[in-house]
Amino acid sequence: MAESFLLQEIAKRGLSEDLIYGDRTTEKLFPRPIPALGDLIAKEELVVAGLDLFQTVFELLDPSFRFEIAIGQGTVAAPGTTIGRLAGDGRALLKGERVALNFLQHLCGVATLTRLFVQKVAGTKAKIVDTRKTLPGLRILEKEAVLLGGGYNHRFHLGDLILIKDNHIALAHGIVNAVNATRATLSHPLKIEVEVETFDQVKQAIASGAEIIMLDNMSIPEIKRAVALIRKKRPQIEIEASGGVHLENVAAIAKCGVDMISVGSLTHSAKASDISLDISHHGAT
Repeated sequence: MAESFLLQEIAKRGLSEDLIYGDRTTEKLFPRPIPALGDLIAKEELVVAGLDLFQTVFELLDPSFRFEIAIGQGTVAAPGTTIGRLAGDGRALLKGERVALNFLQHLCGVATLTRLFVQKVAGTKAKIVDTRKTLPGLRILEKEAVLLGGGYNHRFHLGDLILIKDNHIALAHGIVNAVNATRATLSHPLKIEVEVETFDQVKQAIASGAEIIMLDNMSIPEIKRAVALIRKKRPQIEIEASGGVHLENVAAIAKCGVDMISVGSLTHSAKASDISLDISHHGAT
């Protein structure tokens, strides 16, 4: 779970966009506090994620805000399920509604899509992992949503892992040169991963001593051939498949015997979950 100050920072950025000139509709209609309740309803099946950020949005607007969670994070909510109930100043609920729902719907969408991918590879050794293709400012929460959906996190930032990609290889004049140069200057025991696109590069990556090999944008037959060679030469190497992965082919990729399948669409293309916030008056004005 993200630290509270990070949640507040993200929530403030979202609110500042919507409230840069205030909420003229709400302010004209309700010049004084108006007690209200809100029911948060799942309109479709989804995996719950992002409740902490959702709650933070309203807490910034109303110190008296209360949120009773009915369905915990990581739980699958059926259509029509009440995820939680809100209580507080109706003006705050109206001002924060869109921002809070934008965050919640997106993060539930990430968790829900991850769950679909995880279900597709069930029964294989492959783990579904995310990438750094995240929305700016939301990475930590999107990666948390991936975990809630049953997936795993790849590196959070460029300092997490040595990942030598195509442009690194081009500038270093080859895979072996890149790995050797990196290892010569490493002061921490970071693993080295190499991205490869051809069978010849697979051979070079094996020879380089890299701990992880990423098979990028390879066909199913190419992945099978590469996995067979890697397992024969250096079975301790972890194998990642990446590029062009979608729900229709992920099971076939997993059956090739890879250890990880990285899926950028988990975070950059997840459909927002359909969730409504129904607000009603409660008590005297």
